[in-house]
Amino acid sequence: MDSSGEMDHKAILRVKLAVLEQEHRDLDTAIHALHEKGQPDILTLQRLKRRKLALKDQITRIENQITPDIIA
Repeated sequence: MDSSGEMDHKAILRVKLAVLEQEHRDLDTAIHALHEKGQPDILTLQRLKRRKLALKDQITRIENQITPDIIA
C-alpha cells in the first residue's frame, strides 16, 4: 500500500476512534445517572457496563493499529 493509502486508512481509524470514545463517554454519563437515581435497574446497569467494556476493547485495538508498539 502506498503512503497515501496508509494515511487514508489511519484517518478512517482516527474517526472511528473518536466516535467510539464519544460513545464510551456517553455510556459513562448514563451509568452515573443511573447510580444517582437511587435504585438503578441492575440489568440495564450491567448491560451498559458490558457495552462500555466492549467499547474500551475496540478503542484499544484501534489505538494499537494507529500507533503500533514498536520494540526498538
